[in-house]
Amino acid sequence: MWPFRKRGPAAAGLTIDPANGDPQVRALMTAVATRERSTIRAILDGAPDPDTQAYLMEYAAGVDGVQDWIGEWIAAEPHATLPLLLKGCHGVFWAWEARGGARAEHTREEQFREFHRRLRIAENPLDEVADRDPDNVTAWTWLVTSARGRQVAPDEAAARFAEVVKRHPAHVVAHEQHLQYLCAKWFGSDEQMFAFAREAAAAAPVGSLVPEILVVAHIEKWLSLPRGEDDAYLRSAPVRADMLAAVQKSLFHPAFTAGVGWFPRANSFAMGLEKAGELEAAARVFDMIGDRVTEWPWSYSGDVVTEFAAARERVYQHRG
Repeated sequence: MWPFRKRGPAAAGLTIDPANGDPQVRALMTAVATRERSTIRAILDGAPDPDTQAYLMEYAAGVDGVQDWIGEWIAAEPHATLPLLLKGCHGVFWAWEARGGARAEHTREEQFREFHRRLRIAENPLDEVADRDPDNVTAWTWLVTSARGRQVAPDEAAARFAEVVKRHPAHVVAHEQHLQYLCAKWFGSDEQMFAFAREAAAAAPVGSLVPEILVVAHIEKWLSLPRGEDDAYLRSAPVRADMLAAVQKSLFHPAFTAGVGWFPRANSFAMGLEKAGELEAAARVFDMIGDRVTEWPWSYSGDVVTEFAAARERVYQHRG
């Protein structure tokens, strides 16, 4: 099933804010777009932990046009790793932009060629950062992301992931990206994907966003099933139990803190819980999110804003 095409009611007033209403994120994205090196450095280097830096880098690296000017920064500061890091992380986004979001059978050969060319460009600076600063978790994380695009062997993909988690065991973005490598649509299987997701969710500290990957694993399985079997799968008792346990350990736990980067993960919980029929829990997540709809994961279902609005309306009608 690709893509899911059901439609809900109109989504008047809802828009996707690329910065998710976060002033620091908006300042960072503006600084990248206007090439303000000092602001970029202050925000990224000022991140208090590897998770926060990765979340911030997701926003920074996704800004268009970095490849057109980042070489100037690298030349001006040849001993600095931050411009190399930004070049590499942006390069991974830039590569996926060339490939597009369709499955392999719907992707043209010229898209694949450009995809692989850009990934090679991206990995060179990431490798250099990792060589010069082996404890740079963000460089390793984007090497985890590029692993499936470069079609590296499973042991190499696992080694890249291991470099992250031995330094920061509950790194959310690295877990999400390694899960994708283990999906059946890439280089793994349902068994590998779920084994990884369950082990990671069980090991995650309370209040962490890592349990979200168990919800994502079920969404990935849902996407692979034919119409009719897909929704029945998500509404099965074991899947519903998994999703409730994940959100209780994560967003609903008293230890959870809503920091940078939590909105896309909360949107994943909202989508999974609503489609599983756990409407009370989904309503609580929608309360937390407000109007901050994110591209991921609703793009899996169809038009992002329409799907978000329809799901929210269904859970609120149930509550009412």
